[in-house]
Amino acid sequence: MSPVVIPTETPSTLPPTTTPPITNPFSLTNRTIAITGGGRGLGIVLATAVLEAGGDVACLDLLPAPSAEEWLLVQKLATARGLQANYIQCDITDEVATQTALEGIAAVGMERGMPLRGAITCAGIQQMVPALEYPVELYRKMLDVNVLGTFIPAKHCARIFKEQGTPGSIVMIASMSGQIANRGLTCTAYNSSKAAVHQMCRSVAQEWGQYGIRVNTLSAGYIRTAMTDALLVAKPEVEETWMRGALLGRLGVPDDFKAPTVYMLADGSGFMTGADLRVDGGHCASA
Repeated sequence: MSPVVIPTETPSTLPPTTTPPITNPFSLTNRTIAITGGGRGLGIVLATAVLEAGGDVACLDLLPAPSAEEWLLVQKLATARGLQANYIQCDITDEVATQTALEGIAAVGMERGMPLRGAITCAGIQQMVPALEYPVELYRKMLDVNVLGTFIPAKHCARIFKEQGTPGSIVMIASMSGQIANRGLTCTAYNSSKAAVHQMCRSVAQEWGQYGIRVNTLSAGYIRTAMTDALLVAKPEVEETWMRGALLGRLGVPDDFKAPTVYMLADGSGFMTGADLRVDGGHCASA
């Protein structure tokens, strides 16, 4: 039997790489980013992150107007950078209204030479109700906002990216609660909704990658926001439970999520899709 000869060099059958070199992996220059849930809390903080990275930002929220003090800072930053920050009242569970808003944002972006190239789906609600007592109508509301309210804007942003012929990146704000059951909390509907967001991300990333559209999730840990502060006021013992798992000795603040989100939107993460980036202060690493 003749020995098998393995050539030392085999010509590659793969097409040559055409990706241009990345000179600034965290830059959002010459693009517009849409943010749902951008009227307050984490969403409005991420709006400042987009502006700091050089992009225009358009915030959508159910609120009639954004948080006044925070929005003033957003506007000042936009003016200083020669950028735009716009706010649109919109119910992201209403598909027609959301589609109309996003198409308007895309049109403005094209006029400015700042095409819509990214989205952050940040809108969400939280509720603590024991599972045995959970009213079905409240559970359904949680899924409507957290799941459909993620899918609808993601779907229409992806359609716009495809029609524009431009690559795009969608960051879905999920939660470590989509992967674990939080000690001390009775949040089965919320946790289920965030697990659904993780699977949605993987599924649409598989569908949309052919169009140059990337989709990833950011799984946040415990963040000090108005929503969580209200919860901790109602149940102060919960903070003690959370702190026992805080490997860095503190809970998160919205600023902790600016750089990770910008990274997933920008070209530096160009080979990342269908993935989850967990930023939780080590909570999931501790038993």
